[in-house]
Amino acid sequence: MKVSKRLTSFILFFAVIFTAFNIILPTSKVQAEEKTYQIATDITFAPFEFQDVNGDFVGIDMDLLAAIAKDQGFKYEVKPLGFNAAVQALESQQVDAVIAGMSITEERQKKFDFSDPYFDSGIIMAVDSENDNITSYEDLKGEKVAVKTGTEGASFAESIQDQYGFQIVTFDDSANMYEDVRTGNSVAVFDDYPVLAYGIKQGNGLKSVTDKEAGASYGFAVSKGQNTELLEMFNNGLTNLKASGEYQEILDKYLETGSDEAKVDTGFFGLIKESMPSLLSGLGMTLFLTVVSLIIATILGIMFGLFRIAKNKVLSTLAIIYIDIFRGTPLIVQAFFIYFGIPAALDFRISAVAAGLITLSLNAGAYMAEIVRGGIQSVDKGQMEAARSLGLPYGKAMAKVVLPQAVQLMIPSFINQFVITLKDTSILSIIGINELTQSGKIIIARNLESFQMWLIVGIMYFIVIIILTKVSNVLERRIKNGQA
Repeated sequence: MKVSKRLTSFILFFAVIFTAFNIILPTSKVQAEEKTYQIATDITFAPFEFQDVNGDFVGIDMDLLAAIAKDQGFKYEVKPLGFNAAVQALESQQVDAVIAGMSITEERQKKFDFSDPYFDSGIIMAVDSENDNITSYEDLKGEKVAVKTGTEGASFAESIQDQYGFQIVTFDDSANMYEDVRTGNSVAVFDDYPVLAYGIKQGNGLKSVTDKEAGASYGFAVSKGQNTELLEMFNNGLTNLKASGEYQEILDKYLETGSDEAKVDTGFFGLIKESMPSLLSGLGMTLFLTVVSLIIATILGIMFGLFRIAKNKVLSTLAIIYIDIFRGTPLIVQAFFIYFGIPAALDFRISAVAAGLITLSLNAGAYMAEIVRGGIQSVDKGQMEAARSLGLPYGKAMAKVVLPQAVQLMIPSFINQFVITLKDTSILSIIGINELTQSGKIIIARNLESFQMWLIVGIMYFIVIIILTKVSNVLERRIKNGQA
């Protein structure tokens, strides 16, 4: 009976966690009558989608979507996930549609329904602006070439790789891909011509050296057989925009004249001033994820740490399974599984923030459990025996005698886990959470200042971690001196 009750409590505990996240952070499926569609994109793909200095989503795709929504009278919410995560979110029906410069291919048409093409793309090759040695595909033999995953440039590079004998290096965003060429790690880059041409115009340090190769067309995508009304509205709106001339005006805005943003100061302090609002917003999300997940992780760690040393084999086995799973798999895999895998299997939606909190909590909880186990086992066994000999029940002896001593031994490890969890939040940018690292990526996509921006982001992480470490050290001393 005791085992049954504990197992029931165990199951209910996790049910409460998921229910709480569903209440606090909206995760239910969007109902048709609300007509607010969740549309995923990649806001590091200028000039099609990026974020301006005011934090607004702009670009060809974003302006087209806004104009079509206005023309057709539907509401939508943009989910800036990044291209790979956006496609996976659509596959798992976490979002209703994707607009992200997505090429219409036969393979993708097996999984998604596409709108009428809204842009005909192509591929060009570019090299560092000071590189005069690479002028054709024949010059690539034995060299490294940079591409972005999921793009036409990547597909084209793969199709000619064997013929010209070069090695492909893959990146998830354009800014890092361009930086790899500028630093000389790769000698060339293949990318969609409007994206690369826009980057060159904005000063990404590259130059094109080949004519444009024919490419596929971009389309607005929904899941196969789903949201047909949204697809129809997109097509109708696109037709109306082309007829009115607004479609061409949007293209000219970004392809002919470039972005209408004023040129910002690209010096170190100028970038700090221009980027600080976005970075502080990202830092706020980082701290929120860290603090909330660690509170939950501490509860999980204490519970499973006690389970781990329990004499009951069922409880100890459950603890071992939980700890081994979350310590034995990468955090990024856990994030993908919780955000994409479980919702797809059980047919429900969960917000990226909720998925990120659950991932961090469960991951950190597994490490906390081992910290608790180690701390308790470090206390002399005679302490428990003495408490029991005085007539204290096991629970009270553990709570009143053993745990207070164990806590002092655990504090350094708790502090270390706090720092690790704070840094681990950067991995959650992969599912579109706009924390500090993701904020840096978004800013770099706009200003192409990779080195200085990553230096600023690194300094911010360093300052926060140093402050938290100093505060934790003071708290540790006070606890050990019996002042807290």
